[in-house]
Amino acid sequence: MGSQEVSNVDWQGKHVTVAGLGVSGIPAARVLHGLGAVVTVVNDGDDERSRGQAAELEAHGITVRLGDGATLPASTELIVTTPGWKPDKPLFAAAAEAGVPVWGDVELAWRLRGPGAAPWLAVTGTNGKTTTVRMLASILEAAGLRTAAVGNIGVSLLDAVLGEETYDVLAVELSSYQLHWSPSLRAHSAAVLNLAPDHLDWHGSMAAYAADKGRIYEGNTVACVYNVADRATEDLVREADVEEGCRAIGFTLGPPGPSQLGVVDGILVDRAFVTNRQKQAQELAEVADVNPPAPHNIANALAAAALARAFGVKPAAVRDGLRAFRPDPHRIEHVADVAGVAYIDDSKATNTHAAEASLAAYDPIVWIAGGLAKGATFDELVTGCAKRLRGVVLMGADRALIREALARHAPEVPVVDLDRTDTGAMSEAVREAARLARPGDTVLMAPACASMDMFVNYNKRGEAFADAVRARAAESA
Repeated sequence: MGSQEVSNVDWQGKHVTVAGLGVSGIPAARVLHGLGAVVTVVNDGDDERSRGQAAELEAHGITVRLGDGATLPASTELIVTTPGWKPDKPLFAAAAEAGVPVWGDVELAWRLRGPGAAPWLAVTGTNGKTTTVRMLASILEAAGLRTAAVGNIGVSLLDAVLGEETYDVLAVELSSYQLHWSPSLRAHSAAVLNLAPDHLDWHGSMAAYAADKGRIYEGNTVACVYNVADRATEDLVREADVEEGCRAIGFTLGPPGPSQLGVVDGILVDRAFVTNRQKQAQELAEVADVNPPAPHNIANALAAAALARAFGVKPAAVRDGLRAFRPDPHRIEHVADVAGVAYIDDSKATNTHAAEASLAAYDPIVWIAGGLAKGATFDELVTGCAKRLRGVVLMGADRALIREALARHAPEVPVVDLDRTDTGAMSEAVREAARLARPGDTVLMAPACASMDMFVNYNKRGEAFADAVRARAAESA
C-alpha cells in the first residue's frame, strides 16, 4: 500500500470488538458505532469508573462487557485494541485461531483517513519522542504549514483524521505498543531516536521490542532517519522494506558525513538535503537555539530537523521553530537555584536510558532516583555517571537495585536511603539532597524508574519535587 493510499472498509453492519476502555478505546468505539459498525467493548476491569464509562457507551447503543476481556464475542470480524493490552492476552490468541485481524487505534486512524489526507512524519524511540514531535510541529508551523502534534503525545489521531480541521502534514508520536498493532501504517518519513531496554514485560524480549519500533520505517517514501550513535536504529533501517528512492538519513552530535545532519562549531548543519552533499553543508540553527541545549536534546532537535527537511522545509523555518519551542514540564526543567545549587526536575526520566542522558548534562550532581524499575538493571548507568556524583538520595519500591549498583561501582559516593512512601517523602528527599550538595552543584531528580509505586504518574512526581524545592527556596529567602 502506498504512503497516501486510503484503505476503504464497508463498516455498515461489521461486527467489531473494541478491547479495553480508556483514552483510546472509548473514542474508537464511538467512531466505529458512528460509521455503522456493530460494536462490542470488552474490558478486564469491572470497577466503578468502568461501569460509568460503560453506561455512557450503552446509552448510545454500544454493547459493553465488563470483567471478561478474554473471550472473543461471537461474530467478531475485527478487533480494535487499546495500546496497553499485551499481545499474549487470551483474546488475541482466540482471534488468531479464528482468523480475526487485530488493529490498534493508530491503525484504525490510518485506515480512516480521507482522500488527500495529510502525510505523516512519524517518531518513535525509547526516549525523546514527545520532545522531538513537539519540536517538529514547531518547525512545521514556522514554515507556515497547517500541522498538529498527535498520537501518543495526547491528541487523538482519530480526532486529527476525522475532525473538521484540515492539515498539510501531521507530526506523529508512536509508541512501540501502537506500532505493534499497526500493520499497514506507511509514513512519509520516520525516525527511530534510540533503542534501549524498556517495556520488555510487554514485548517479551529486546528483539521483539526493537522489531516493533522498526515497523515505523515500513513503506517510508522519502527518509528513514536514524541515530548514528545508536547502531541498532541504523540496523532497523537496513531491515525495512521501503519505497523506491527512500533514503537513510543519520543524525549525529559530531560533524556530519554525507546524508547526515550534525553539529559543527556550535552550529546544527545539514549534509543530507543539499545539492552536493559530498562537499556542501547547510547551516540550520545554532546549538543555543535548542532549549535546553543538553546533548540528548540537541539530538532530538537534529532528528526533528531531518524530518522537516525531508518534507521540504527551508532552513530558516528550522531555526525559527527551534527558537519558538518550549519543552514540556518535568523534562530537564530548571525549578530554582537555592543557596547556589540548581534544582532540575527530570521526572520524565522513567528508565535508565533517559536518566543516563540527563545525568550526562550536569556535573557535579546530587542524584534523586528510584521508583518502579520495570525489570531494569542499573550497573551500566551507575558506572557511566559515578564520577559525576556528589551524592545520591534513593526512594521508591525498587531503590535497593540502585543502591546495590552504587555499592558495586561507586562505593565512595554517599547514599541516603529513604524508607518511606508517604506524601512527605519527596520533601525529605529534597532536604537530604540539599544537605549533600555544595554551591555550584546540581540536584537532579532523574529517577530512572516509573512513578506508580508512590505517585499517580511522573507529572505528579515532578510536581511534588518542584513544590518541595520551592518550599525550600522560601525558607532560605
